Amino acid sequence: MSVWFTKNLGDAMLAGAVLDQIHERFLAAYGVADSGTETAVFIRHESEGRLHCEVKAYFSPAADVVARAVEAEPCNRPAPDGLSLLVGSEDSWSTLFPERRG
Repeated sequence: MSVWFTKNLGDAMLAGAVLDQIHERFLAAYGVADSGTETAVFIRHESEGRLHCEVKAYFSPAADVVARAVEAEPCNRPAPDGLSLLVGSEDSWSTLFPERRG
């Protein structure tokens, strides 16, 4: 189980409601926000050279129930640079990104 998932949530100014829905689905699927070190959803603001940035959500392989519920697409594991933890255990950082320092 090593396939990550991603979902482009669009304009960062408008992504709040979708982020709330993902958070709620996570809690419904796994019971608590701190659901172990392998189940997490991360977000990153990405601009890719455009004026406005978009928010992308990255679902760990163990969060596949939520990823599939929001129709996220399979992807490679994201680089940890610039990611923020949306929901999941803070300890998921060291489990999912062991190369990350700090």
